[in-house]
Amino acid sequence: MSICIYIVVMAGVTYMLRMLPFAFFRKKIKSAFIKSFLYYMPYAVLSAMTIPAIFFSTGNMITATAGTITALILAYFNFPLIVVAISASIIAFIFDLIL
Repeated sequence: MSICIYIVVMAGVTYMLRMLPFAFFRKKIKSAFIKSFLYYMPYAVLSAMTIPAIFFSTGNMITATAGTITALILAYFNFPLIVVAISASIIAFIFDLIL
């Protein structure tokens, strides 16, 4: 049930941040700062909701950290999302078996 609430909140926040400029600004936004802020805000909100869940997903901070580091390294080298997700899951699982 909490996952559904998280998804609804994320969708609402993301939609509101995309909709608010259309509702309040009648002219084209010229400020580079405001444009940048509005562009990156959905990613920041999604990250703020996802990162804590990543570290508490396995029940062990070491396995979660190993999976996260694996995901960050593979994402840095532009691997496809499915490869990053599966590799991080496998590494977290292997670390859980070892520990």
